[in-house]
Amino acid sequence: MAEPRDGVLDDATIEARLKTELPAWRLEDGWIKRTYKTAGWKSTLMVINTVGHLAEAAWHHPDLTASYAWVEVRLTNHAAKGVTEKDFALARKIEEVVGWQPGTEGGALEGTPTDPRFAYIKHEK
Repeated sequence: MAEPRDGVLDDATIEARLKTELPAWRLEDGWIKRTYKTAGWKSTLMVINTVGHLAEAAWHHPDLTASYAWVEVRLTNHAAKGVTEKDFALARKIEEVVGWQPGTEGGALEGTPTDPRFAYIKHEK
């Protein structure tokens, strides 16, 4: 049975769903979290702006921590006081957009060159 949109999910459910739906994310201290490694400050700002755009469009806002070559995204539903379906929905969208690698799909968009001058997200192999 599906949880209500704002129903707080229990830790066991969250862990199981992260494992199958968002394996790069983790549950920690009442948040679902993901750290994106970037190629440097410019890429870090691009990730922050992308997450910001998605969050504003969704009207569900994460906490962000950033440094030169990484961004940590933390999601919880402050009003519900826990992780809800809204957090999973936004995490999936963030993962889809930030993690997009057009060069692996084929087609007209070739993706970011491997040349370090143009590096963006450090994708795990």
